[in-house]
Amino acid sequence: MASGISRSFRSATCDALIVLRHRLNFFALALWWGSLTALGAWVVPILFIHMPSPALAGTLAARLFSAQTWLGLICGLICLVASRRLFSALAPSLNGLVLAAMLMALLLELAIAPRILLRENLALWHSLGSAMFLVQWACVGLALWKMMGQPEQADIDNQG
Repeated sequence: MASGISRSFRSATCDALIVLRHRLNFFALALWWGSLTALGAWVVPILFIHMPSPALAGTLAARLFSAQTWLGLICGLICLVASRRLFSALAPSLNGLVLAAMLMALLLELAIAPRILLRENLALWHSLGSAMFLVQWACVGLALWKMMGQPEQADIDNQG
């Protein structure tokens, strides 16, 4: 009898952890995608409209994009850790999208942004940076979309 209760308690605890990981993953992806969307579609354009000079707006935008990079990397790490044992069928594509988005964020921060700040061939580097930002946004959005279609109960059933 005691082993049955213990097994039942362990199963319920495991189920609760699966649900927690699923929700944590969802929250991290939603935060990442929402912040990318807000920054790229709303905040930065408003900076360029209301700041006294494009140079000042660009400097502020660079700081915001840098902060966005670190937020994205943290959210990506949370997703990778949270999805370690979830979504057995979905994990490879979900993790691939998260890793691709993290790579875009790192390339933007470490390779593209310094060249934009130096105003070195600005049109080229700004275009590449915009494309990488868009790819990052699409990867995170697609990962979020795939995760929304993965019901928590299916994850629990697959663990058993």
